[in-house]
Amino acid sequence: MLFRSGLVPTMGALHEGHLSLVRLARRDNTLVAASVFVNPKQFAPGEDLETYPAHATWERDLAALEAAGVDFVFAPSAEAMYPRGSGVMTPFVDLVGVDALGEGASRPGFFRGVATVVSKLLNILQPSCLYLGQKDGLQCVVVSSLIDELNFPTRLVVGPTVREADGLAMSSRNVYLDATQRAVAPAVYAALCKLQDVHSLGERDPEALRRAAASVIAREPLMTLEYVSLADTADGQELDSRLGGEDALASIAVRLGDVKLIDNVLLASD
Repeated sequence: MLFRSGLVPTMGALHEGHLSLVRLARRDNTLVAASVFVNPKQFAPGEDLETYPAHATWERDLAALEAAGVDFVFAPSAEAMYPRGSGVMTPFVDLVGVDALGEGASRPGFFRGVATVVSKLLNILQPSCLYLGQKDGLQCVVVSSLIDELNFPTRLVVGPTVREADGLAMSSRNVYLDATQRAVAPAVYAALCKLQDVHSLGERDPEALRRAAASVIAREPLMTLEYVSLADTADGQELDSRLGGEDALASIAVRLGDVKLIDNVLLASD
């Protein structure tokens, strides 16, 4: 039997979305690893690094990973991962132009941090397969490009977005929502469903599709729309001309109080 290893990278505060990736990895691999590391390099000043939920969920996360079939957990300290901190000769992995794309434009430097930590995890653990969730759609595009362009001998497997019964995509940050905010949060996915419906009826103009999603958010006074993006799934580039010959990633980001909710759906080519 061919030996294969799978890696599920996480920042802790685990939910069913993470565990669904573990089960995918368990199905396909001889050995399954999970990493638990709150990566400081992907947090901008003023973001929730110090209060990120994983700081309080370690024991629960470890038990959940064991129950789901993980063979070992890699949980390094920030000092172990980044011994130079942010000092002289600190290496980073950059992808040209990523800060102009969708979530990259919204969070400059975020994907630099993601690309750097993923590169380190792949070098340290050397998995046959890496498992990510579709919820972080542009992140999947970025990591796919990273693996291809830097010749990592790893296959990327993208698992479907796991949702609550009312459609809200599972996220570790959903715990920040109060009861009122949680009640309206499903409008984020509803906006994407509206965009999908309009697309299924034949609309191919990107601006018309973006407006369809935006109109749903506009009806929710507690929500502020940050962006609706329609991007090429191959390179993350925004699509500004009529859709047709390429698969598209329709992504949305909404502010609900202090919480940013992101989600996406895939639109198939004609």
